[in-house]
Amino acid sequence: MSSQTVQTALSAATPGCPECGGELDSSGRETNCEDCGLVTDQDQIDRRPAWRTYDKEEQKRTGAPRTATRHDRGLSTNIGSVDSADISPRRRRRLARQRRLHGRSKFTSKRDRNLAHGLGEIRRIASALSESNAVKEQAATFFREAQEKDLLIGRSIEGGAAAAVYAACRCNGLVTMETVADVARCSASHVWNCYRTFLTELDLPIPVSLPVDWVARICSDLPFDVAPDIRQRALELAEQATESTAVNGRPDGVAAGALYLAGKESDIRLTQATICEPLDVHITTARQWFQEIEEHIVA
Repeated sequence: MSSQTVQTALSAATPGCPECGGELDSSGRETNCEDCGLVTDQDQIDRRPAWRTYDKEEQKRTGAPRTATRHDRGLSTNIGSVDSADISPRRRRRLARQRRLHGRSKFTSKRDRNLAHGLGEIRRIASALSESNAVKEQAATFFREAQEKDLLIGRSIEGGAAAAVYAACRCNGLVTMETVADVARCSASHVWNCYRTFLTELDLPIPVSLPVDWVARICSDLPFDVAPDIRQRALELAEQATESTAVNGRPDGVAAGALYLAGKESDIRLTQATICEPLDVHITTARQWFQEIEEHIVA
């Protein structure tokens, strides 16, 4: 089929202007006649790319990505505020009323309202801790699972949100409960209570932390640089304590005791208070495991 035949078929398939029969232009938001200017269609769907890109194959038109950190997965709409002086007071009051009713209509039940409040608290805590979006998504998933299994009944929404953030942080690295409790809107004991319930009832993929991992965390959080030989010796003591059956305790306490013993062997006295400051560990706990390591590992 020749090109002239194809153009003739396309022109025959495309309808012309109903007034003068001229050609219609649909390049903008309206379809108008190029000869007489008659508008035949308006408010069309703009199917062009929503952002600039230099690769035409990657041009797409989509909305905001779905996220688990929103109670509606990020698919709802909001009525923004208008500060223009051209709007009359009556119109302004009407828009405020529509905005208020629209906000109330987002929640079909009290359960959805609690979910929105809990997810908002998760975003606030994770942002205060400078956590990534992956941690926020995982914490929101844990909170949803806890609500579906009715684990939040009798517990505060703030405690459940803080426990979900702590569980997500534990799945992605090392974090202390004291760090999360400092930015939470409830006590550390309440967060511990919610976290233990989540750990028992939910299938949380929390890895087992070892004293070797906590040695690096303590050295990075100290206000001064630890010598490489002291750090290496502390890692060796922590690894030997992990393999030993005589030294079996909380990993951060064992790591604190190993680091203190390594500093003592190098004649650089790292105080127990300084080592325990970035941890949720009491000085007596570090002293206990320091004595256990010195008795069963070094002796």
